[in-house]
Amino acid sequence: MIYSPEEDSYLLEEQVKKYSNNKSVLDMGTGSGIQALAALNNGAKSVVALDINKEAIKELKKKYSKEKKIKFIHSNLFSKVKSKFDLILFNPPYLPEDKREDKESALATTGGKKGDEIILKFLKQSKSYLNKNGTILLLVSSLTPLEEIESLLTKQKMKFEFISSKKIFFETLSIMKITTK
Repeated sequence: MIYSPEEDSYLLEEQVKKYSNNKSVLDMGTGSGIQALAALNNGAKSVVALDINKEAIKELKKKYSKEKKIKFIHSNLFSKVKSKFDLILFNPPYLPEDKREDKESALATTGGKKGDEIILKFLKQSKSYLNKNGTILLLVSSLTPLEEIESLLTKQKMKFEFISSKKIFFETLSIMKITTK
């Protein structure tokens, strides 16, 4: 299953369009490739798009084979990343575990038992892959526990602010802009 763009994707895409001009961009968890394409179409100088889902990467390589400015890589978070970026994007799986959800769907939506585990793992690694004065755009939900995320960012001496949000029927989606202090 490849994650199809939903409200969360479109909310992040609005910000990607504002921040990607003349930047080297890493699209973590690219899914359908919506953020990678938005970055490229809005002036990014280079785009690397990663996903843990081999099927998603295979489909994207096929679909955008003529587009040489996006490099698609199968990777579990930063495991295959070798360089630094000006802008890192992540629309992560952020929902708490639901035992009723099938495994394939959960890969795209479930962020761990509480919903923040994948985000925390990402943030612990991300600073090493961010250029000086770089930015992370991270999507979170009101269903995602934020206390540990905010605590980790403070501990890592990273600034964060909420730059955009959208209320949908059972949650509020927000974009965190994260930078080094």
